[in-house]
Amino acid sequence: QVQLVESGGGLVQPGGSLRLSCVASGSFFSWYVMNWYRQAPGKQRELVAVITTNNNTNYPSSVKGRFTITRDNAKNTVYLQMNSLKPEDTAVYYCNAWRAPLGYWGQGTQVTVSS
Repeated sequence: QVQLVESGGGLVQPGGSLRLSCVASGSFFSWYVMNWYRQAPGKQRELVAVITTNNNTNYPSSVKGRFTITRDNAKNTVYLQMNSLKPEDTAVYYCNAWRAPLGYWGQGTQVTVSS
């Protein structure tokens, strides 16, 4: 069982930056692929960043070059650095831990990009 707690969301102006954190409880954090998803009102949840157990990363084109995912296995934590934020980045951001066949979710943290 893995419990995930996100933090770091808030209100930021367009062009600004935020860093989200997700702390995992439980054992074997380094065995999990860690993901960040987001869900805007009225839209489906979408994947915005992946980091594998070997620290390989992947991003969709909508955030590539602006978002960076990293992990610190010693702290059981995954981060999402978000730069050059746009109003369309406004959403609830969720942390996900995945190791087949199980996945775990955090409760989400709100990010609002607005002037």
